[in-house]
Amino acid sequence: MTAALVLFDIDGTLLRRAGPHHRNALVEAAQRASGLEVSIEGIPVAGMLDRDIVATMLRAAGASEALIRRVMPEIVMEAQRLYIGSCPDLRRKVCPGARMLLYKLSRRNIPAVLVTGNLTEIGWTKMERAGLRDYFRFGAFAELARDRAGLARIAIAHARREGWIDRKSPIALIGDHPNDILAARANGIRAISVGTGVVGAEELARHKPDFYVPDMRSLRLEDLLV
Repeated sequence: MTAALVLFDIDGTLLRRAGPHHRNALVEAAQRASGLEVSIEGIPVAGMLDRDIVATMLRAAGASEALIRRVMPEIVMEAQRLYIGSCPDLRRKVCPGARMLLYKLSRRNIPAVLVTGNLTEIGWTKMERAGLRDYFRFGAFAELARDRAGLARIAIAHARREGWIDRKSPIALIGDHPNDILAARANGIRAISVGTGVVGAEELARHKPDFYVPDMRSLRLEDLLV
């Protein structure tokens, strides 16, 4: 049994300025599967799940709900394939302090788990290209739940089934968006906000995270173990 569980968002939390490759993969996959001219412009993608981004693009292009349901499985598969083929080296895109925090968690045998709106192979590819893959025992990705709170619930349940934690173990979710705070609240776990994403400190503060740091260099292990 370990002392705690730490859940991590990816974009804006572990990585930043990772390039247009993720967005481009979603757009190209949606266009190929639907035959529609879609665009991601004007969509507030921060904090959204990939499938919701795709559905929003398709609706804006005039797609019916029936068409969206029909083409979504193909888009999910194609977007992942396209991203794997285009993702660059991301080692220099790791957010300040993230690699060291993951290293410290691994030294203490505290499991780190991904909770992200990325599709599965997109998320794991980012971690591989960033040199972070080996730090994570599990990932809850966009295909698995309807919202981020559901993804966190899946991750926590998996950790308990595996015997990594028990009902008394502290759990924290580290993210850069208000949706990460809401997901933590929905699961009764600690919400840790970092200022490395696109959302400003004032807006994050309005959602009352348990803890806020400009980046993970200011985050101590003790902050995660209460």
